[in-house]
Amino acid sequence: MGRILTETHPDAHCELDFTTPLELAVATLLSAQTTDVRVNEVTPKLFARYTTAAEYAAADRAELEEMLRPLGFFRAKSDSLMKLGQVLVDKHKGVLPRRLSELVELPGIGRKTANVIIGNAFGGAGITTDTHFIRLTTRWAWHAETDPVKIEFAVGAMFPRREWTMLSHRVIFHGRRVCHARKPACGACTLKKLCPSYGTGPTVPAEAAALLKGPRVEELAAAAGVAP
Repeated sequence: MGRILTETHPDAHCELDFTTPLELAVATLLSAQTTDVRVNEVTPKLFARYTTAAEYAAADRAELEEMLRPLGFFRAKSDSLMKLGQVLVDKHKGVLPRRLSELVELPGIGRKTANVIIGNAFGGAGITTDTHFIRLTTRWAWHAETDPVKIEFAVGAMFPRREWTMLSHRVIFHGRRVCHARKPACGACTLKKLCPSYGTGPTVPAEAAALLKGPRVEELAAAAGVAP
């Protein structure tokens, strides 16, 4: 299944726009309860205004909240960014740490976010147990866990460490484009012959293909042997 995911989603990548580790940390923190697309609409102006941890720590709250308003929960997110900046200044000389044990101690940075940062900003290995990853790996019976950390460890034991980051992206891409929460495109899925949950969604090829999403709909359908 891992090999098929590699073939199915050659374009898999982190969909949050960033140029520095701090920018990725901020973008990932802001992505809670909203979409990466919406975050990417807000962050260019945000990143141009705040370039260092010290600037987030000293931000004008009203100004920051107004910039984050389109994302929802803007007061809480503004508070988290200001606290994150202050802790980075106080404890890490304004530099985002590289170790997971230090990242998870930062305001607004949980284990999932830390793994995103490690895998995509620092070139390390990290499994991102977001809602898509949890839903799909559960449907595929890769584990029998419900706790995100236990799921991370269970899946991590199945794949070489060097594959963890890209595996996460491929699973997430599959969740966003094919294996949707309410109505997965079972009949137009490249994993249909291997999936123990096949039939959760429509199995008629044409009906399933209509559910595919993203910029590569025709390629996804063709890869599953379905006319687009």
